[in-house]
Amino acid sequence: MTVGLALALACAVATNVAFLLKYRGAVLAPPVRVRHPLRSAVDLFRSRWFAVGWLVAVGAWVLHVGALALAPLSIVQAVLSGGLVFLAVLAERFFGFRLGRRQWAGVIVTAAGLAIIGLTSASADGGETRRYALAALIAIECGVLVVATTIAASSTHSRIPRAAQGLLLGAAAGALFGVSDIAIKYLADAVQDGALELISPWIGAALAASVIAFYASARGLQIGPGVEVIALTSVAANLIAIVGGILVFRDPIGTGALEITGRMAAFCLVVAGTAMIPAPVRATDTPSDAAGGSGTVAPASNP
Repeated sequence: MTVGLALALACAVATNVAFLLKYRGAVLAPPVRVRHPLRSAVDLFRSRWFAVGWLVAVGAWVLHVGALALAPLSIVQAVLSGGLVFLAVLAERFFGFRLGRRQWAGVIVTAAGLAIIGLTSASADGGETRRYALAALIAIECGVLVVATTIAASSTHSRIPRAAQGLLLGAAAGALFGVSDIAIKYLADAVQDGALELISPWIGAALAASVIAFYASARGLQIGPGVEVIALTSVAANLIAIVGGILVFRDPIGTGALEITGRMAAFCLVVAGTAMIPAPVRATDTPSDAAGGSGTVAPASNP
């Protein structure tokens, strides 16, 4: 459990560094076009910042898989949801943003939630055999995949403001990343019974969700307010994965009334804290300004 939480914490840092780098590269790349997916991918990776960010994101994904193999999904995602704390600090320290009181209040609230989760994780773990609910797995994977893909496709409607399109794409991408996380957690548990367990439809679900999320996230970063898009992506991914951990993998919420209440309050604090960090308000020098764009921007990444 301890190693899993450490890997999740390292993943949270790497993920947000990656998102910031990818954002910087995405706003400088040609627009992502659904009808030309291969050309769009090539254009994105021709941007040095995006390519570096994607490589960092791959490293974060490896850390994530390791964390999922060693700790309950809901706990891993709760730690990752605290990554918005790192997003805020990194954006301010290294990317020219300034945080207001509300953002720092969000940092404190999120840290408090993570501290409670950490204090209750040992007794909740219990060393029980892993189980999962197949019906819940199918319902969440299929349902979220369809809904998120529909949102991503409909977000390009001309009547929707450009910034709102970016936020919708970020939310859809986050939900799809959450779908992928649930599938990866299932596979990480299943592979303990043999490598043949990897021959599974959930491999396809993870790949499909990741590919769609890749394009939705990149386009969202291009047209939306950068840090808000990253924050919304992170919140959506963590919410879907935490719910999946509880409903699909039956992650423990606690063993007694006090512990259950404390842990549920902790999850609420983490979610509330991340919601209080929508984005730093200004950037002193941003790539979009250089490219003739407008609005608040900063670097980005995640695969």
